[in-house]
Amino acid sequence: MEVAIVFMFLFAVIFGIFYLFYSTRNKERLALIEKGADAKIFMLGERKRSTLTGRVIVLNLSLLLMGIGLGVFLALLVTTYTMLEEEAMYPAMIFFMGGLGLFTGFNLTKKLDKE
Repeated sequence: MEVAIVFMFLFAVIFGIFYLFYSTRNKERLALIEKGADAKIFMLGERKRSTLTGRVIVLNLSLLLMGIGLGVFLALLVTTYTMLEEEAMYPAMIFFMGGLGLFTGFNLTKKLDKE
């Protein structure tokens, strides 16, 4: 029963966030239109922003997955050719290389924003 309550609460929170976001955005747009602003101002940045967001997500996800794969490979190499413990090496290399991939993605995202 507790699990059902948690999921209902989670759904309610997510629904509330989306509802507030879209209702507030709609009210702001209606207020601008009432003051005489042209409706085309809402479409100017939408296309560019959405493609940039898609690029950033794909870039960061791909670099994260490549970092995790490289971490597993490097941990395999280190444990094969050294006497270090396997239980400590795999998580350490996976998290380190995954973090390095995300850091690289952050720096590349800053370059994309400048374009």
